Amino acid sequence: MSGKVRNRSAANADSVPGSVSCDERILRDCHNMYTQPDSGLITIAQSVGVTLLPPRKKITVMLMGNHSAGKSSFINWYIEEHIQRTGVAIETQGFTFVTSGRKRESLTGNATLHLYPHFKPLQEFKGVSEYLGTEICTSRQKRFSLVTFVDTPGLVDGDMKYPFDVDQAILWLGDLCDLILVFFDPMGQALCKRTLNIVEMLNEKHGDRLRFYLSKADEAGGESDRQRVMMQIVQELCKRPGLNKCGFDMPTIYVPNTNKPSRCVNQIEEVCRTIEKTINQTVQNTLNSLEKDCELISEAVTDTLDNDRQCSVGNRRARCKGCALGLLGFTIPLLMLAALVLGSLSKEMLDMVLGADGTEALTIYLAPVVRAFESVSGEMQLYVCGGLVLLSFILLILSRFSSRTKATLSGKQKRQLQEKLEYVQEVVKSKKKELYEEYLRQSVGDQDMS
Repeated sequence: MSGKVRNRSAANADSVPGSVSCDERILRDCHNMYTQPDSGLITIAQSVGVTLLPPRKKITVMLMGNHSAGKSSFINWYIEEHIQRTGVAIETQGFTFVTSGRKRESLTGNATLHLYPHFKPLQEFKGVSEYLGTEICTSRQKRFSLVTFVDTPGLVDGDMKYPFDVDQAILWLGDLCDLILVFFDPMGQALCKRTLNIVEMLNEKHGDRLRFYLSKADEAGGESDRQRVMMQIVQELCKRPGLNKCGFDMPTIYVPNTNKPSRCVNQIEEVCRTIEKTINQTVQNTLNSLEKDCELISEAVTDTLDNDRQCSVGNRRARCKGCALGLLGFTIPLLMLAALVLGSLSKEMLDMVLGADGTEALTIYLAPVVRAFESVSGEMQLYVCGGLVLLSFILLILSRFSSRTKATLSGKQKRQLQEKLEYVQEVVKSKKKELYEEYLRQSVGDQDMS
């Protein structure tokens, strides 16, 4: 990119090559707390039936607009390297991810989807995989270490045929991106209906992520020409109900060129501030999500331990109930057998076995039963005996079903869950508090930290 000017923002003042910024370290540490193999929050959550997603270590910024709107030129300016091809021709025909890394590398579609697994559903769009790519560079300019740019195909009307459903692909990407920058080219393509249609659909779901810019403002002629172009674009946007909102803002931006000075007001630093604001918001959201996920895991572990205790109490009750029914079921046939045996013995034999007093007591207690049994016919006696046997059988069946127990945790499993709960409550939450304080110290003094 000719005439490139190294224009570092204030946010880049502490960005020394090889150093790691505070925000980058916070996002990296939060990501690691989720993804550690043994003690990561994802692993702990899975053990109690909770599914968590790890936070991303970078924000995703998608650039969209009509053909030759200056999207690739802006990326090159931001990272201060000539990564993306630029020109009047349609240079970007697919989706290109531009991110920072350890060395300069270009990745194809399959490698891109492996690098960004959350973008894998893109391959379901027919033809997109062949037009996916990633450019990795070592730039540490501005906040690039925390940003992944998504350069989208230039949008045109008419008979232009795309090798895939570009509209649906951009809409799908808009769901995953943290920020969507819409560039309008003042050189005749700004009112591209395809661009406006996609912007309107994106605004329905993600209006808070959209930002509009008049790119290449230095090529729009004089100030009156720029104002006329902006009025035309704003009027066209406001005709659409979804985009007709108060406080509409569209800064004028262009890539600075020392060989081509311009008197046009350049608000390109506003884009950098917008990106930085999104990064700061993402850091805060990540820390807040970390705390919420810790609470979610703590509640799940506590509920699991409480349910286990309730199951243990229920199991003890079931065993007692089963034992009582089983004992009663066995007692009936034993009593019948005892009555049969005692009835077949003579009085002398009973006196020998039980003694005179025992025989007399047994006779007194069994006399009502004997009289009641002898008062019915022999056939009825058989029915009574059969009924008692059936009752005994039913009681034994009820005993078997009543004594069924639920699975409970072993002592080792309960100790492990308790250790996980203590780890989340004491270690992870303490780390989250330290990271939040480290983040806030960038903006306020130590005396303001309570």
